[in-house]
Amino acid sequence: MRTTTIQSGRPLKNHTSFGQSLRNSLTMAYRGLLKIRRTPEQLFDVTLQPIIFTLMFTYIFGGAISGDVSSYLPVIIPGILVQTVITTSIVTGVQLREDMDKGVFDRFKSLPIARIAPLAGALLADTIRYTIATVLTFTMGYLMGYRPDGGLDHVALAAILVIFCSWAISWIFAFFGVISRTASSVQGISMLVLFPLTFLSNAFVPVETMPGWLQWFVKLNPISHLISAVRELTNSGTVGWDLVISLIGAGVIVAVFAPITVKAYMRRT
Repeated sequence: MRTTTIQSGRPLKNHTSFGQSLRNSLTMAYRGLLKIRRTPEQLFDVTLQPIIFTLMFTYIFGGAISGDVSSYLPVIIPGILVQTVITTSIVTGVQLREDMDKGVFDRFKSLPIARIAPLAGALLADTIRYTIATVLTFTMGYLMGYRPDGGLDHVALAAILVIFCSWAISWIFAFFGVISRTASSVQGISMLVLFPLTFLSNAFVPVETMPGWLQWFVKLNPISHLISAVRELTNSGTVGWDLVISLIGAGVIVAVFAPITVKAYMRRT
């Protein structure tokens, strides 16, 4: 039950139950989906990028790295999947900053809803974007001849893993969105962080072909562990330490960035 406490000389504070906060967050997530329906061009990155990247990297690098395209697909599809979906999580911080700049969140403060709902709703709504990018990447791979030996159940598990890890990483960019001054700065900072992590990984070429100093970085790169976990699931139907490491890493990100993002958000709004 929602109550309002009046304190002398202080602004009113709203106390909401967990159930109401959850309902408000789901409502705000629905608002995010409505925004996508009204401006479908917001989905260009998650619809065109998987198609373009899959075609481009497969036909450019396939013959040189694996001898032919069909042999390269089990390598590149998991790599493209992780790179595309992880990169999509940047939009969370950019759109959050845009809404704050437009005063949308100021209007939300006047509504009888949980203050955390707009932030939580935005993070929930963006999981739809990750799902679309995941489905399109696997679909493109299938059309090009990719037949994962792990089976449909392990492909679905790999998809859930990538979506969950992307949602966890989106907390980082949500934090940038809250503390940055402009949406363009959010995008610039986010790409500066994410670009080397996605390209300096095992997504496109075998680690053994890289210089020794670069192999050290790639093997420690958390993106490489996530890609390896997806390859193990889809190509052989096995669960290894890379999946465990990916889940632990995602949990640590949420444990660190969720509290500081919420704290910064509450202070700004």
